[in-house]
Amino acid sequence: MRTVEKALKLLDFFDERHPVIGLSALARMSGIDKATVLRMLGDMAAAGLVEQDPASREWRLGAGILRLSRLREAAFPATGVLNPILARLAEATGEPAHASLRAGRDLGTIGVVESARSNRVYIEPGLMLPLHATASGVAYTAFARPELRAEVLARPLAAFTGATPTDGATLSARLEEARALGYACADQTFEDEVFGIAMPLFGPDGFACGALAVATPVARLTPDLQARVLAALAGAAREATQGMGGHVPDHHRIAA
Repeated sequence: MRTVEKALKLLDFFDERHPVIGLSALARMSGIDKATVLRMLGDMAAAGLVEQDPASREWRLGAGILRLSRLREAAFPATGVLNPILARLAEATGEPAHASLRAGRDLGTIGVVESARSNRVYIEPGLMLPLHATASGVAYTAFARPELRAEVLARPLAAFTGATPTDGATLSARLEEARALGYACADQTFEDEVFGIAMPLFGPDGFACGALAVATPVARLTPDLQARVLAALAGAAREATQGMGGHVPDHHRIAA
């Protein structure tokens, strides 16, 4: 992995559970020695991507992230388009809805709308979604550029649960199934007791740029619920694609 990629990868360790991280912990989490991590943090701090708390000496994301986020949203509107669509999707299905876009090697969650149910799947804002282990990841990869699919199939595939596909042949079969159906399902492949259904979001070139998904506890999944989710997702994904300036290719069809 290149030095710049390693440095930027450190940002992925900051999330809701780890809004601030000490140097030793970040080195342990990343598997990079402390001296190298400190040097990378210093370089990113100079660019405003991270900052150090003067009292605790722990590190957190910097204000430069907000500036870049606003520039990105101004040039390529996403959250403003997606949030109302996610709200309607969650209301129509009664389950949490989330949207993700390509972020480095995986998908980054950029929008989440919770359901009103007390027993629901919790989706962490900003969660990184592995391409091989989630419904969103499989839906995206299935309709991404062929070279991206080949690269994902050649990767080492980490196991998150006992159902995670960890070999290229199994993943390839799931990608082909998703292409045939127009959507992907993930039955406890990323998190136990969670079933995900996702459809791709397309860019202007007709290739996938992200995914729209609904997650439900396995115990609540029924054929009727799955049919309702698929019907709602189909319209929502098309609306989201068009709202972000994308193009749904003619070959993309949703199988009944």
